[in-house]
This record gives sequence, structure tokens and C-alpha cells, in this order.
Amino acid sequence: MKEDDDLTGIPTICRVIDAFIRRCGVVLAWLSILLIAAILLQVVLRYGFGHGMVSLEELQWHLFGVLIIFAYGYCITEDAHIRLDLFHRRFGLRTRELIDVLGHILLLLPLLFILFFHGLDFVESSWRVGERSDSPLGLPWRWLIKAVIPAGMVFAALAVGSRIIRSLAILCRKT
Repeated sequence: MKEDDDLTGIPTICRVIDAFIRRCGVVLAWLSILLIAAILLQVVLRYGFGHGMVSLEELQWHLFGVLIIFAYGYCITEDAHIRLDLFHRRFGLRTRELIDVLGHILLLLPLLFILFFHGLDFVESSWRVGERSDSPLGLPWRWLIKAVIPAGMVFAALAVGSRIIRSLAILCRKT
């Protein structure tokens, strides 16, 4: 347990959001097994029988996309995301939390909002034209996989919001 993982000072809303994100992360992690099964099946079909399936190949990319997009929110909740830990760990708790709050508010949240709104445009245009795979045997409903973009940004924004609230609670705590 890290020094800032003391649950007594964490606001209830953060515990609720974090628990939700962790549960979603566990469910989404099971998609990796489905992804591995799709890859193995495609390899056996293509190299064992000489006939791969376009829809199976597209399913692999879709599952991979879902995993990657939702993984960031989970990483924020688990404090496992990339940052300059070389410098970060040298600072005291309050300095680290201040840097995290400023970084989340000034850098990450604006990026998430931009990706969310542009993602909505992708979904809307895909829905409007009935976009599907370019391949006749590919997957239909391309808007569905594009909808993962704004949904993943909301998921990440929830994690960031929880992290900001948690950091502010630590900063406001009397030491």
C-alpha cells in the first residue's frame, strides 16, 4: 500500500467511482481472452486451412481498440499511467498531488474533452451514412466501434475527476 492509499481521507465519491472503474476494468480484461481466442482461431484458419475470415480479423482490431481506449481510465485509477516518475517520486506527497491536479486539469481534461467531442462527430457521421466495413464479409455497424471513442473518454474523465478530488482532499488535509 502506498503512502497516499490511506482510505480514511478519501472522499466517498472517489471510492465509489474507483470501485466502478475497477469492476469495469476486470470485465474488460476478459476481452483480452476473447481477443486471444480470435487471434488463435484466425491463425489456425489462415495457416492451417488456408482460409482466414475478414470478420474475425476486424473483430480482433475492434476488441483491441476497446481494450486500449478503456485501459487508460483504469490506469489512472490504479495510478499506473505514464509520467515522469524519475522526478515525481523525488517530490513530497503534497507537491506530487499539486502537480497531478494541475496536469489533469490543464493537460488531460482538455484532451479528453477534445477527443470526446470529435469522437461524437465520428459516431454521428458513421451512423448517418450506415457505415460498415469496406469488405463485403466484414463487420457491419462501424458506428458501434467508433462509439467506443467518446465512451472511453467519459470513462477516463470519471477516473480523472476522482483523482482530482482525491488529490484536492490530500492537499486540503491538515498535516
